[in-house]
Amino acid sequence: MHDFTPISGFAGGALIGLAAALLMLLTGRIAGVTGIVGGLLQPDTADRGWRIAFILGLIAAPLIAALFGAPLPRPTMNGSLVVIAIAGLLVGFGTRMGNGCTSGHGVCGFARLSGRSIVATFIFMTAAIATVAIARHVIGG
Repeated sequence: MHDFTPISGFAGGALIGLAAALLMLLTGRIAGVTGIVGGLLQPDTADRGWRIAFILGLIAAPLIAALFGAPLPRPTMNGSLVVIAIAGLLVGFGTRMGNGCTSGHGVCGFARLSGRSIVATFIFMTAAIATVAIARHVIGG
């Protein structure tokens, strides 16, 4: 995160807020990525079009930004593929248990002052802080 500036943070946050607000205004749906992807995995989803457009937008946005000169950093994975796969499955399991992910609860639910979303976001953040602390200071990653 050495390229972070308050301006990039503000612009990114404004774009996330704009996308969430537009999705709510145009479809009446919450911009929770887990729910959007989950809806695509069901064979009889009638609203497949906007779901595909939303996911394609998530993928296309950094590629379009790169065309205009924004750097596209190469992600680094400091763990084995097995550990990363297990972590991904645990995140998926947790989002199902919590009825949503950080985008649905942390961005949209928090903005709606949903008590359930505020509690879920607190639990997400607490678990993330504990995981990083254990991984870096106990296990030594």
